[in-house]
Amino acid sequence: MSTWNKTLTAAGITEPETRRDYGIQRRRVRQYRRSAYLACRVLLPPAVLPHVVAATAVMHHGDELLDSGPKPERAAAWAAWERRVRTALETGSSDDPLIRTLLHTVSAFPRHREAVEAFLTTAAVELGFDGFATEADYQAYVDAYSLPAFLPIAGLLGPESDTDGRFRAGCRTLIDGSQRLDFVNDLAEDLREGHPGIPAETLKRFSVTVEDLEAGRASEGLRSLVEHEVETARTDLRSGREVLALMPAAHRPMVHALIEIELMTAEAVLARGTGVLRGSAAPSTAGTLKLLLGARRAAVRARR
Repeated sequence: MSTWNKTLTAAGITEPETRRDYGIQRRRVRQYRRSAYLACRVLLPPAVLPHVVAATAVMHHGDELLDSGPKPERAAAWAAWERRVRTALETGSSDDPLIRTLLHTVSAFPRHREAVEAFLTTAAVELGFDGFATEADYQAYVDAYSLPAFLPIAGLLGPESDTDGRFRAGCRTLIDGSQRLDFVNDLAEDLREGHPGIPAETLKRFSVTVEDLEAGRASEGLRSLVEHEVETARTDLRSGREVLALMPAAHRPMVHALIEIELMTAEAVLARGTGVLRGSAAPSTAGTLKLLLGARRAAVRARR
């Protein structure tokens, strides 16, 4: 029996069609997010791994619908997908392997349904995204889109209940840092799409204009802006480590590794500085592998 088949069995996924459905999602995630899949594969307990893989596939599909093509087409595609998912959640059935894995994961983790429905309710915010005027606009975006998009996966790794809201608050801090880091690191790509994710008031504070950015002008103001945004993101990512104490011990090595990779990415962005106008930065492969190996040892200890 293959390692993946053993993982499915350990997760209580025994029906042949359901095992095939999860296998499809595994191949998809492994194809477009190979490093993330590898981290999940070596760090997560088998009982939760297939469900995290399936949730990742569902969220990635939603992101693609929201981000690909002209806005009218995106809106129509998203509306059709949302109807299919909501109908499946109501009826308990679907002819789509991706949605069937969602239904099975909801049956295994009932709290997952609330997170998915919350995302469906707010996700259309992304369709209207064309940049931010103020920091308050950015924070509203985190509340309306980034956090609801994060919780369906994070919730599978968190505590069974969050009655005091501490886990959600910690996730909010984490995703604020991660989203801010993404916006500064993806500045070149966002400029090509016509909507930088750094608020206009922040650009003005550092005497940087969109025209400067589009022209590729690497000013001292831009260098200071990058440093400011990365430092702010890094503060939130470090504070977000508090969620680890709220999680089952077996899930902590995975989440800890993801946070540390984000912090390594922040270092890479700082090193690139104004070079973010030419493309995004990433941690070294060697550094990432070293981190994952250390996390793997921690994961093995946590399961003993």
